Amino acid sequence: MTKGESIRIMIADDHPVVREGLVASLNRVPDMTVVCEAATGQQALDLFSRHVPDVALVDLRMPEMDGVEAIEAICERFGNARIIILTTFEGDEDIYRALRAGARAYLLKDTCLEDLIHCIRIVHGGKNYIPPTIGAKLAERMKGPELSTRELEVLRLMAGGKSNKEIASALFVSEGTVKGHVNHILAKLGANGRTEAARIAMKRGFVRAE
Repeated sequence: MTKGESIRIMIADDHPVVREGLVASLNRVPDMTVVCEAATGQQALDLFSRHVPDVALVDLRMPEMDGVEAIEAICERFGNARIIILTTFEGDEDIYRALRAGARAYLLKDTCLEDLIHCIRIVHGGKNYIPPTIGAKLAERMKGPELSTRELEVLRLMAGGKSNKEIASALFVSEGTVKGHVNHILAKLGANGRTEAARIAMKRGFVRAE
């Protein structure tokens, strides 16, 4: 395969050093060419629409529009988009949301270059690529109880240090309603209290560090 026939790749990551390293590494691979780079989720959407790359490497956390939102927007316009998440985040909720949005693969940034190249070729060929460790986390997420949209809202406010009264005011509900949601959240997460629930939420990807 010549460079003119190579796999055309987009890299979307808000860290310039990461992008530069990926560009340098992938452009040395005979059958791969990086055709565009994005530093934000919105740029990823715009550049994907302009270049329509064969494969996109997308970070999960980016400004303006995060990776999941960018993937959803891209897949809405390009149903056959082949997207690989390449991130440092390995929470089961992160994995679940990314794959549900349309990503074909999920890799961590400590993945070796050989495995990344293999993944790109697999995804370019129309298949999904889920490493065993990621698959195990996804399986655990699928077995666990689902948090409702309202429970997620309460959990995020709770993790931000808000009291039941403050959460009730923010969501325009009663304190009793909030207390009920908190009890359900603790039970579903297997947490002994609000502090542990916040820690679990951060680890699993329900809540993001600001």
